[in-house]
Amino acid sequence: MTRIFAALCALLFLASCDTSTTNFPVNTRNVSSVEDPVAGDVAIVRLSLANVATFGAPSDLSGGRTTLPSSDYWNYRIGPGDLLDIVVYEHPELTSPAGSTRTPAEGGLRVNSDGTFYYPYVGNVRAAGRTPEQVRADLSRQLKEFIPSPQVSVRVVGYNSQTVSVTGEVGKPARIPLTSKSLTLLDAINEAGGLNETADARQVLVRRGGRSYAVDLQAFLNQGIASNNPVLRNGDVVSVQRATKLEAYLLGQLVKPGPIDLTKDDVSLTEAVTSVGGLNTNQADARGVFVFRDSPSGVIVFQLDTSSAAAYVVGTKFFLHPQDVVYVTTAPVAKWNRVVSNILPTLSTARAASALAN
Repeated sequence: MTRIFAALCALLFLASCDTSTTNFPVNTRNVSSVEDPVAGDVAIVRLSLANVATFGAPSDLSGGRTTLPSSDYWNYRIGPGDLLDIVVYEHPELTSPAGSTRTPAEGGLRVNSDGTFYYPYVGNVRAAGRTPEQVRADLSRQLKEFIPSPQVSVRVVGYNSQTVSVTGEVGKPARIPLTSKSLTLLDAINEAGGLNETADARQVLVRRGGRSYAVDLQAFLNQGIASNNPVLRNGDVVSVQRATKLEAYLLGQLVKPGPIDLTKDDVSLTEAVTSVGGLNTNQADARGVFVFRDSPSGVIVFQLDTSSAAAYVVGTKFFLHPQDVVYVTTAPVAKWNRVVSNILPTLSTARAASALAN
């Protein structure tokens, strides 16, 4: 009998120790703290409609405004390799292209590697680094010696001197020529086949002049931040990065515990719990839905008491952050059953020993 009594005492003691963990460290205050042997000082916040707006905002994953220099004004400047279509009105012998069957591109004048092109009567004309308007004005001035009041037109019909390269997570990586129309970052990516599903629009790198600039293109798409869709320049290299998968982790007494993807969309606590089938009703303690979050000041633990269905409304306003851990504790009854199942073999052994002693 002594051994049976001792076993029963042990059972009661262990059961009381196990179920004591359901006395969550939450009081009437919104925030309290406990000491954890692993995480150190842990702040515990009980979520409610009164404070969820303070603690439940989505994680800010934006990269801010880019420091990449840009300008809304774009004026194409001619370079070596470009083709020019030059027309002197009422003087077909000087007009390019020569012959009625040739297109301007076929009969255009190519700018040489030294930045000049040859024109009848005038000789070599400097073109590199100048706009078509500047070249037209120069030609008109020099042709006055041979033609009274010459009417000259100059336009680029072959853009070959300036390009932008787009690489990485796009449909068709390509070199894209710059033309008389300004080319923005979004335009360049679209011409390269658009973003792949694996692309991270928040982290687009632009290399220019030996420096790399991070551009949050998503901030332009979502918020209209114009500086994050800069006008590109000759020689820019755009590299679209592969997105790093961002996840939160759902553990404990849930129907299907596992990770949840936060890479593209903000996910609320209620949405996350629902997506894995909800709480395991046979074993979960509805009071014990916890979110563990690391922060610069230490670990913060948020508690949502879902014993009231209205708490799930609070959960819709609390958004998970990457690396959050959602943990649902075990119900006190389930803890009691587990303790009993662990103790029963000991109790049976004690009874057998007592019977032999008698």
